[in-house]
Amino acid sequence: MEWYILISAAVALMLLLFATGLPIFLSFLTLNLLGLYTLTGNFKGVLLVVNSMYDTGTSLSLAAIPLFILLGEILFRSSAVNVMFNAVDAVVGAVKSRLYIVSVILSTIFGALSGSAMAVAAMMGASLLPEMEKRGYQKNMSLSTILGGSSLAPIIPPSVMAVVLGILAGVSISGLLVAGILPGLLLALTFFVYIVIRVKLNPKLAPAVIESASLSPQERIRLLLRALPFLAIIATILVLIISGIATPTEAAAMGCVVAMITCSMFASLRWPTLVQALRSTAWTTSMIMIIMVCSVSFSQILNMSGVTTNLVNAVTGLQWHPVLMFIMLMALGFVLCMFIDQIAVMILLVPLYKPIIAALGFDPLWFWAIFLVNVSIGNVTPPFGYTLFALQGASKGTTIQELYRASVPVILLYLLVIVVLALVPEIILWLPSLM
Repeated sequence: MEWYILISAAVALMLLLFATGLPIFLSFLTLNLLGLYTLTGNFKGVLLVVNSMYDTGTSLSLAAIPLFILLGEILFRSSAVNVMFNAVDAVVGAVKSRLYIVSVILSTIFGALSGSAMAVAAMMGASLLPEMEKRGYQKNMSLSTILGGSSLAPIIPPSVMAVVLGILAGVSISGLLVAGILPGLLLALTFFVYIVIRVKLNPKLAPAVIESASLSPQERIRLLLRALPFLAIIATILVLIISGIATPTEAAAMGCVVAMITCSMFASLRWPTLVQALRSTAWTTSMIMIIMVCSVSFSQILNMSGVTTNLVNAVTGLQWHPVLMFIMLMALGFVLCMFIDQIAVMILLVPLYKPIIAALGFDPLWFWAIFLVNVSIGNVTPPFGYTLFALQGASKGTTIQELYRASVPVILLYLLVIVVLALVPEIILWLPSLM
């Protein structure tokens, strides 16, 4: 059977399994077994799959995943959220479009702390959005700022998605985590500029400044000082990774220790809360780990079938300009994220992309960092962006049509930043080069 028929059938079957609602890990396991049977005519090669899954599952690099998840769970289940909200609100002060700016800053911070765009969107939709509507902020703009800020979660470290992508793509996890810092901050800055311009052009989008809401300098300093221990958690992880003192796994472990101490002293972390965080971490980690080990087996089966080699030869034989190839590779990920989960897209495309970008001579760290930003748009891209549904569920009275409209400027701003990152690789590569 021709290689392109095999890969087309595999992708079609995968999408069909996703469409049935079958869990991602079971979809990939089913595809792996069917692929193995197609290649060998029996299941004698199943030991190959089992050994591959074992080797992947026991990799020390994967230990960073549950630790980063636990870190986010601890912070989200304590009152750290309220502490950070009060501090950011105090910093912004009495300025027009205040809560738009607050929503982006908070989403960026909480995204870095949790790594989950859906969690951030749900939290902001339940807490900040009602207050924004109450104060007269335009709802579409409010939804856009929340979606834009929450979508930064997979990009800004510590990021579980970056760890997953680093393992799948075979690039430095430390490098990929650090590479996300400046692109994430650039996106946040882009959202700020967008807010300022929109409100300047249409002042009705935001209410008048309420001076009575201003705090005294002493009160602002007090709120900021209370938030510093929580910001120190992120700083600790980044310093340890950038300086080379610790691996991402070691830095994540240290971050968890610092988070538990900080939340016990300055928040409301108690033993029942910690137990709940551990249970949620165990469940989420189990799903991700099973998906990961199935993904690696999928890559091996592609190599066994000869699909990988033939695909590389076919792509390089096109002799297209590298810019056009880059656009094509990114466009495929963008379109797939409209319909399926980010992790599923990564698992499906990374094994196919790895040999292609090597043949094209792209810098792996640069390419995969942009790829991470690209698939992060999938969180907010209609029709099936998971963050859209999380925000809808958390915000009463919000229709999916409203969220679709609110997502448009976010998607356009993301695409603009991707163009900038592609044209100026130093934004991605500078910080990793210091390691």
